[in-house]
Amino acid sequence: MNQYARTELLFGSAAMEKLRNSRVAVFGIGGVGGYAVEALARSGVGTLDLIDADRVSLTNLNRQIIATHQTIGTYKVDAAQARIREIDPSIQVNAFRCFFMPDTAEQFDFTQYNYVIDAIDTVTGKIEIIRRAKASGVPVISAMGAGNKLDPTAFRVADIYETKVCPLARIMRHELRRLGIDSLKVVYSEEKPLCPQTSAEPEEAQPGRRSVPGSNAFVPAATGLILAGAVIRDMIQV
Repeated sequence: MNQYARTELLFGSAAMEKLRNSRVAVFGIGGVGGYAVEALARSGVGTLDLIDADRVSLTNLNRQIIATHQTIGTYKVDAAQARIREIDPSIQVNAFRCFFMPDTAEQFDFTQYNYVIDAIDTVTGKIEIIRRAKASGVPVISAMGAGNKLDPTAFRVADIYETKVCPLARIMRHELRRLGIDSLKVVYSEEKPLCPQTSAEPEEAQPGRRSVPGSNAFVPAATGLILAGAVIRDMIQV
């Protein structure tokens, strides 16, 4: 029995073979990236590169698919790798315990990827991912702000220059325009960000992250699944 039989009914055998021979890099294996990875694995993508330096923490349990009491303290890429192994042991998973920034970017050869997903939080890192993917001629999709949101139906797939409302998208538009990058596929929300009601205990500090946003179980999940869906459709041209 083929575990992808139901998917093949929609995609066809040629598309499934293409996915099996594809390599996708996911930068950021958190609330958004974790769900994107899950969907890519369950869709039959043959090779996944996972890039994240964080460990699973107690405060991840409310929204990250890789977070359980059993995985607390483990590296997120290791937890995701183990989970994918349970889904399909034949998928090649390359786990990088790396905080991606310009000073670590040389570790990655973007030309080897069929698609790149940017699901990290820091603007500097996001810009570097996009810049290197564009320079390598590799399709890239970027997640905009999912924190402080409650409406999973407000997310859209669009070009960065067609976005509105999202504060992170506004910053990214400015930076990309400055670099002469004239297009970028993104997932963004048209919901105005809420102001967190209380000050939560901070998670692991990351350079470039200004504050810890509020989050929930359904908005990051929706964002990650939308990201993965866009990638899969692009790769099989549906």
